[in-house]
Amino acid sequence: MYLTLENIVKVFPPRGGSSEVIAVNGVSIAIEKGELVTLLGPSGCGKTTTLRLIAGFEFPTSGSIRLDDQEINTLPPHKRNMSMVFQSYAIFPHLNLYENIAYGLNVKRVPGAQIKTRVAQVMELVQLTGLEARAPNQLSGGQQQRVALARALVMEPKVLLMDEPLSNLDAKLREQMRTEIRHIQQRLGITSVYVTHDQIEAMTLSDRVVVMNQGIIEQIGPPMEVYLRPRTRFVADFIGRANFVAGQVAGSDPGILHVDALGAGFHLTGVTDTPAVGAEVTMIVRPEMIRVRQTGGHLRGIVRRAAYLGDSIDYDVEVNGQLLTAVETDPSHLRLYPEGNEVSLTFSEDCIHILPAE
Repeated sequence: MYLTLENIVKVFPPRGGSSEVIAVNGVSIAIEKGELVTLLGPSGCGKTTTLRLIAGFEFPTSGSIRLDDQEINTLPPHKRNMSMVFQSYAIFPHLNLYENIAYGLNVKRVPGAQIKTRVAQVMELVQLTGLEARAPNQLSGGQQQRVALARALVMEPKVLLMDEPLSNLDAKLREQMRTEIRHIQQRLGITSVYVTHDQIEAMTLSDRVVVMNQGIIEQIGPPMEVYLRPRTRFVADFIGRANFVAGQVAGSDPGILHVDALGAGFHLTGVTDTPAVGAEVTMIVRPEMIRVRQTGGHLRGIVRRAAYLGDSIDYDVEVNGQLLTAVETDPSHLRLYPEGNEVSLTFSEDCIHILPAE
């Protein structure tokens, strides 16, 4: 592996009468060269502290950080051959666009001809060619974000670090920029670590997602695996929306697990670990795994909320005392069932994931 964190712990000492804070607790991650890994989690989960430990802005209390087979625990940031794109962009207001991008190369005393070549190349890469003389206050939010990215890339780092770089952009521009960042990262093949609390960013950008909670790693895996096969209730709840349905294992056949829940029988396929008969389980049912029809489904329920969103309809349906969220996306069945109507629910049993009951 190219970049590895082995059992990293970061403890901040007591301050102002408060107790010590364990911000990162036994984190281990192995990142391949050219891979983009996203640290995802809620505020205070340890993701930004982990990024700062990689960058050298913080030093681990214990554990080892290695880059290209060299331990870098005690190296200062400027000796780690990494570049960071910050949430605030940190663009110098007194320098024009070209000077901002070239700043790090000038500090390193790179020859002028090389600076011109490298800056021109990276400006073309991020689509800023022709704007060299623009002042920062003449740039849009998206252009400022590109300047920050170009300034990091022009240093030709071994690792590119990004700390919520899109959080200051509006939703449409954020969507456009995450596509561009992914394209540039793949084109350059640069090893990257990206921090965000936005699950959509994590899902669309990443080769792998690291879901963190209270300083520990809950799960590491490709986006599809983490979404469809969450290892904990926290992961299922944090990434996307989920219905948590209590059930009991009624039996099993080859490739099929029979679970009793909500007063009905479910026949789940694709379950790898088969619990014993009688075991209490939690079924994780994503809203898009439930079809809402007038008749013919697994269960009957009462619509408690119906929201038409154009390309879909969101429902809350009460079934045997439990409220289930369903999303109807089939354009041939986008019929709105008003609140109070009785409807039939059909479940995609081949997609339902189970966890042991807590």
